[in-house]
Amino acid sequence: MTARADLGTRLLIATHNKGKLEEIAALLQPYGVEVISAAALGLPEPAETEDSFVGNARIKAHAAAQASGLPALADDSGICVDALNGAPGVYTADWAETPQGRDFTLAMTRTWEACEAAQAAEPRKAQFRCTLVLAWPDGREEIFEGAVGGRLVWPMRGAEGHGYDPMFQPDGYDVTFAEMSLAEKGKISHRADAFEKFVKHCFS
Repeated sequence: MTARADLGTRLLIATHNKGKLEEIAALLQPYGVEVISAAALGLPEPAETEDSFVGNARIKAHAAAQASGLPALADDSGICVDALNGAPGVYTADWAETPQGRDFTLAMTRTWEACEAAQAAEPRKAQFRCTLVLAWPDGREEIFEGAVGGRLVWPMRGAEGHGYDPMFQPDGYDVTFAEMSLAEKGKISHRADAFEKFVKHCFS
């Protein structure tokens, strides 16, 4: 497959999240695109001030593209729990914030306790959602969205993955994302869904 002429062979991934970068690099590896992160270029993390996945992905993608002069791909993603009216949603990472950095064990515990307080019925349905925004230095953009449904489980299970993976069991499976290999998760995840649309559009 060849990349679109205006995509080039270097793609900036607008993230400082090592786990997310590894996942994206693995998804793009077959297409001969060199992936570089915003962190590797020393770019600052812009404030994510929007209340939607697409809004925050736009902020990150355009900031990175303008600062670097490269096409930039940003991902904004999170888990949306039905019983919590879609929370934590766009605030997924915020639920993990502590003075010492992000603690997703704390975030998962908080999420489960919120379901308990709401007396949420089983199965406690949830969706991982991902929005990708591809931006160019001239201000153009393209948007790709993906999702995967599943349920919350407790206690947490598995040591792979990152974020909320240990408490999310995708529909049709009896293991959590954190009990899957990166390759297994990469076939069915919300990010894989969005990337499939991205790849179809950008590579031929």
